[in-house]
Amino acid sequence: MNMDEALERAAQRLADGGLVAFPTETVYGLGGDAENPEAISAIYKAKGRPSNHPVIVHVAPEADLGYWARQVPDEAQALVKAFWPGPLTLILPRAPGIPSAVSGGQDSIGLRCPSHPVAQSLLRRFAELKGGNGGVAAPSANKFGQVSPTQAAHVHNEFPELGEDSLLVLEGGPSQVGIESTIVDLSRLHEGIGPVLLRPGHITADELALVLGVMPARPDVSAPRVSGSLKAHYAPRTPLVLSRRDDLGAVLAKAVARGERVVAAVFPPVPEQSASHPEVSWHLCSSDRAEYAYRLYALLRELDSQGYDRIVMERPPVTPAWQAVNDRLGRAAAAFED
Repeated sequence: MNMDEALERAAQRLADGGLVAFPTETVYGLGGDAENPEAISAIYKAKGRPSNHPVIVHVAPEADLGYWARQVPDEAQALVKAFWPGPLTLILPRAPGIPSAVSGGQDSIGLRCPSHPVAQSLLRRFAELKGGNGGVAAPSANKFGQVSPTQAAHVHNEFPELGEDSLLVLEGGPSQVGIESTIVDLSRLHEGIGPVLLRPGHITADELALVLGVMPARPDVSAPRVSGSLKAHYAPRTPLVLSRRDDLGAVLAKAVARGERVVAAVFPPVPEQSASHPEVSWHLCSSDRAEYAYRLYALLRELDSQGYDRIVMERPPVTPAWQAVNDRLGRAAAAFED
């Protein structure tokens, strides 16, 4: 089956209320018709996702945002012009008639236009079948709280219980960004609450500020719930520990003393501690932020499959450029904190 036939089949599967996993530039998504409550429910069931945890609606580049959101402020239009298609999700007030299930019961909606060509083709074909306004609700295509998939093979491995009749997987190569989209809340501007950065991503706070004219604020207690905002998330099954380079020796010594088989993923060069811990396996990570993000989830899945008792990751630089990577690693490690 060629790609054109696969896309037609996938679009029809969505229109029929079924599930389709598809590539985006961030990660692979587990998609269903965003206006079909039964399809949305099937997404939650497949992932084991709490029903109050929102999903993001993916739309084609020519989508009418006014169909999905009852207000599309100037700030949203400016961000769309600057960053769409791309790894940016906007939280806006949800339009009447759009199922609250996509928002976890909230009065808001998350919208994103992915840049991956396979995703765009799928969204356009599905919108045509829906009369022009179709959108695909799609969280990451993994079990809830686990490592997000960046390759089609990851999706197949994540849902071995779902055959092709239950889940159609579109192949689109590795995701080029590798971590989930930046999420900005613009749903409360009418209340006098300015833009809020709810989830860091490839598009940084500084880049957003250049467009918005103001630095987005940190999440507050009244901010909408969004994907990936729980303390523990993005976690491998193997216990993961974050460590500063100066602390690596002590962390590894404790693990080795417990008889654990350990792998340490560090920035080059391999630290001096390697000589005193020959039983530890070492993996060198890229010092380039974009390359590190691109490889992160694939690396965690790779190390997770190799039978280690513990994964020790050197903590990346604590700088604005590395905020999104630190966010993902911090939540992954939080799943194993005492």
